[in-house]
Amino acid sequence: MAKVRNVYVCQQCGHIAQTWMGKCPGCGDWNTLVEQNTAAPKGSGARPTSTASKARPLSSVSLGEGGEVRLRIGIGELDRVLGGGLVTGALTLLGGDPGVGKSTLLLMAMQAFAAKGIRVLYVSAEESARQVRLRADRLGVSGDELYLLAETGLDAVAAAIDDVKPRVLVLDSVQTLQEAELDSVPGSISQVRQVAARAMQIAKGKDISTFLVGHVTKEGNLAGPRALEHMVDTVLYFEGDGSNALRILRATKNRFGSTGEIGMFEMREEGLAEVPDASARLLKERARGAAGTVVTCTLEGTRPLLVEVQALVGRPTQGNPARTAVGVDRGRLAMLLAVLGKAGLDLSDRDVFVSVAGGVRVQEPAADLAIAVALHSSALDRPVEPDLLVFGEVGLVGELRGVSSPLLRLREAARHGFRRARVPMSVDGEGCGLTLVSARTLSEVLMGG
Repeated sequence: MAKVRNVYVCQQCGHIAQTWMGKCPGCGDWNTLVEQNTAAPKGSGARPTSTASKARPLSSVSLGEGGEVRLRIGIGELDRVLGGGLVTGALTLLGGDPGVGKSTLLLMAMQAFAAKGIRVLYVSAEESARQVRLRADRLGVSGDELYLLAETGLDAVAAAIDDVKPRVLVLDSVQTLQEAELDSVPGSISQVRQVAARAMQIAKGKDISTFLVGHVTKEGNLAGPRALEHMVDTVLYFEGDGSNALRILRATKNRFGSTGEIGMFEMREEGLAEVPDASARLLKERARGAAGTVVTCTLEGTRPLLVEVQALVGRPTQGNPARTAVGVDRGRLAMLLAVLGKAGLDLSDRDVFVSVAGGVRVQEPAADLAIAVALHSSALDRPVEPDLLVFGEVGLVGELRGVSSPLLRLREAARHGFRRARVPMSVDGEGCGLTLVSARTLSEVLMGG
């Protein structure tokens, strides 16, 4: 028998150390090393029988009954993010903060499947069957094809799957399910890996579309090993905060569709409601005629989204000026402040606050020009025309660069009543319905007002 010895495993990246350390050498996180022993799992003495399949021509691989490879859920925003529906046999990881609405979203999706006669199994490892039933009654979720199991053991879950034979499976959550053969506690790196590996075997082997629910850390990353995201086919993040009813579903990985797609929902008493016209929802409370606010169009996947960029420039201060960015990259803001200083607008001694209204995060550089215009408007207390759209990337020497899909952005603005657009000179907006005001440099835009 092999000698049993203890090692320390990082619960974030999986790094193995021989002695305990406060900081993990692998990922740099603090207090993530947990003691584990190297003993083999219970019942692992027998070598598993090989079940290797025989290679065959690609053209002979069956796509399933009727040739259907996707299951349309019927929730438009969720179908959009998934790339047109749920792929049969796919393993999808849904992450988000506790209480953001992950279970609510999945219960609504399972109700939609059950209404179509598609059998689903919802496994709750965090709540009792009664608690799930109470939530389902509040949401109006029911159906004979929707099965519920409150269980934490993977063996019991596997037995229920063989008994129910569902086409769609939900495991809520990956941090609370447990493999009995492992001695570690639920949520540990070994347990999470084993649960994910077992779920992948079930999804691929039985052709069951499977959802894994995961929690996120305070840094916004999925709790557990980073390898978990590499094991699944699709990674979805459900984002939102307690001060706003708006929820954003974002795809960061999708083997069967494009990444970067978002879906928008609004949390109400009766559950989550879709927001199909996200631009109108985000601009509904826009402050027209106020200095420091401008509208830009960002592209989330293939979806154009009109958002309001707000800026506040304070009075000169003798101390260290504040630099606050909400919804935009703070490093990008620092770069734009430096470029504005070279263009004649020095804000080095002033407090600067920039925010994207509605809780949306803008990550692409197409919002550079809008941020610069909003800062200029606030500093001079000069409002921007309410029917003006602004977008474009700003280079380090103040030049304006083109962005992807400009015509798509311009048409989205025209659909919401905008009449003019400030854009880089390279943008061709023929047929967009807007009057373009083009410029080559940031200085030209600032001099134009």
